[in-house]
Amino acid sequence: EEQREDNRSTECSQQGIMDLKFASSRKHISISVPSKSQAMSPHIKSVDDVVVLGMNLSKFNKPTQFFICVSGVFMFYLIYGYLQELIFSVEGFKPFGWYLTLVQFGFYSIFGLIELQLIQDKRRRIPGKTYMIIAFLTVGTMGLSNTSLGYLNYPTQVIFKCCKLIPVMIGGVFIQGKRYNVADVSAALCMSLGLIWFTLADSTVAPNFNLTGVVLISLALCADAVIGNVQEKAMKLHNGSNSEMVLYSYSIGFVYILFGLTCTSGLSPAVTFCSKHPVQTYGYAFLFSLTGYFGISFVLALIKIFGALLAVTVTTGRKAMTIVLSFLFFAKPFTFQYVWSGLLVVLGIFLNVYSKNMDKIKLPSLHGLWKKGVEERKTRTLSQTV
Repeated sequence: EEQREDNRSTECSQQGIMDLKFASSRKHISISVPSKSQAMSPHIKSVDDVVVLGMNLSKFNKPTQFFICVSGVFMFYLIYGYLQELIFSVEGFKPFGWYLTLVQFGFYSIFGLIELQLIQDKRRRIPGKTYMIIAFLTVGTMGLSNTSLGYLNYPTQVIFKCCKLIPVMIGGVFIQGKRYNVADVSAALCMSLGLIWFTLADSTVAPNFNLTGVVLISLALCADAVIGNVQEKAMKLHNGSNSEMVLYSYSIGFVYILFGLTCTSGLSPAVTFCSKHPVQTYGYAFLFSLTGYFGISFVLALIKIFGALLAVTVTTGRKAMTIVLSFLFFAKPFTFQYVWSGLLVVLGIFLNVYSKNMDKIKLPSLHGLWKKGVEERKTRTLSQTV
């Protein structure tokens, strides 16, 4: 009995100690709900707020948001395209497309670093190996695209950029074994025919046409088709921010291009030429890079608020306007084959958008149109009889 009493006393004392520990621990448990005025995490804040160039678009209504985004896309990207063609119109600059890409990557890295300092979470989330792959693809996309302007007219380069669907579909068929519907295949055919027709018109009219430019822009298109998937997968998997992606991918790409130009002895002639024309090269390149950086911010905001369907429509209209302004501001030969081939490419873009948004876009079928026409004829006949 004494042992039982001792055991009970020890159990009670242990329970008392545990109760005291639990009571003391409860003193340190607190749940607080942050007020709206308190600062929130940038990842939580980005769900509700859409901030572009320091301007919170969430404060405006939908029509105002659309007007601001479209105005930003058109303004910055039209200036971007104009400056890009203006730089290559400088006498003697055409061989230095890779050096322009080096300068552009340097400016993009600085812009990304500044933007990263303005957000609260500055950690690098995406692994360095992934950034090395993304940087290589980015160098291929922008470097080959800039270099191709030394051999092609600017409108031809823009038309090729509109046809990213073609390498994406080819890669999907051979790499992933994908199957595409009739709208996707029709879109690829329209784009291919439009590209062939536009290139043939360019080779016939342009006196300095070179097939090297077609090869360069085609390789840039293939790299561009791959990089979008890699970036999207990395950002979703590791929850990386846009400013982080810009900073690391372009800074590593800057090292790649610098190493390549140094090994091929292409750096010294480019630096010598640009030092003789600093305003027409470095000055235009700064504005060219700044407008491109701002333009992509408005495109991302447009996608986030209104979806990819409307964003593709706006960017396609912007590219068409860029081609028109290119013919107006820069003297180059013109033929109506450019118009018809460009319309074929636009039709291909519309079919591609339609195939991805069939539930949102309801087009009448041929059977429905035929049935509607027959009913209208019957109604007309009955009314005449009466």
